[in-house]
Amino acid sequence: MKFFKLLTIILLNITITACGGSDTKKNNFSIKTNAVKNAITNNSTLEVSINNPKKLTINSVKYTLDNKSITATTNLSHFKLGNFPIKAIISYNDGETETATQHISILNAVPPKVYNYEIINTYPHDITSYTQGLEFYNGELYESTGQYGESKLRKLDYKNGDVLENEKLANDYFGEGITVLNDKIYLLTWRKGVGFVYDPKTFKKTSSFKYGKSKEGWGLCNDKNLIYKSDGTERIWTLNPNTLAETDNIQVYTHKGKIGRLNELEWINGKIYANIYQKDGVVIINPKNGATEAVINFSPLKKEVKQHKKLDVLNGIAYNPETETIFVTGKHWNKLFEVRITE
Repeated sequence: MKFFKLLTIILLNITITACGGSDTKKNNFSIKTNAVKNAITNNSTLEVSINNPKKLTINSVKYTLDNKSITATTNLSHFKLGNFPIKAIISYNDGETETATQHISILNAVPPKVYNYEIINTYPHDITSYTQGLEFYNGELYESTGQYGESKLRKLDYKNGDVLENEKLANDYFGEGITVLNDKIYLLTWRKGVGFVYDPKTFKKTSSFKYGKSKEGWGLCNDKNLIYKSDGTERIWTLNPNTLAETDNIQVYTHKGKIGRLNELEWINGKIYANIYQKDGVVIINPKNGATEAVINFSPLKKEVKQHKKLDVLNGIAYNPETETIFVTGKHWNKLFEVRITE
């Protein structure tokens, strides 16, 4: 009972987003599947067929799912999770063609595990920081903060809370997440559609980059080869580290539906850890298919920090490879917590 109650609290913003119905121009045909309420799990075999109410002569049908060719029966184990179009190109009568479209949601076959944590150490944290991004690089902790007129990029001595470097953003930029790769700091802004690149040694801005289909900037992380970017939705985008162009994306789903408002990201041992904005849980995501494999309940931490009018939500995850521990904090929190995760 406790497991299901905790899972419900952490994942309150899960939404089933399967879209029903077919979208056709001629409306001679529609697509029929074995998905229940247009949702199906990734351990299932998708069965697709054509509704042909006018009894027209069908010559051939070509199916695609997420723009990938499929057959009338397709095992979904190798597909990403998320909401995707099934398209059927139907050739009928004497060379006429029609395209029918139906959307389905591919869900994870198993519910996420629920993890807990133990506090190892507690360190001071600047209570004025509206924390957005948090990341260790070469043994030092970097932090980005938000709010118009208050956004900053910082390097910190996490043990005593001292600010070692501080670079203020222009007042019209709302700072968001950061990541450090190939000796470059990448920092997002919220709604300006632009990110900045800094030199970690000098803290000078060296270049900028524009977003693609992701309209907003929320969180960043990297796996030492690729950069991953959240945009406040259920999507996490893959960025080419050389061009910073968006090359692909995953949709983060559970066994019930999508998880939206993904915020700060951190890459830890082959998985993406993500804050959910305005929630006290962190989700652990499979970067290959978007499956939510586990959630961590950090809700008790907010009671451990100073209670004040500006106190805001849990946000900020950093993995220290030297200690193999995770550091978490929140917006306007006066403490930084070093934790170990327990199942």
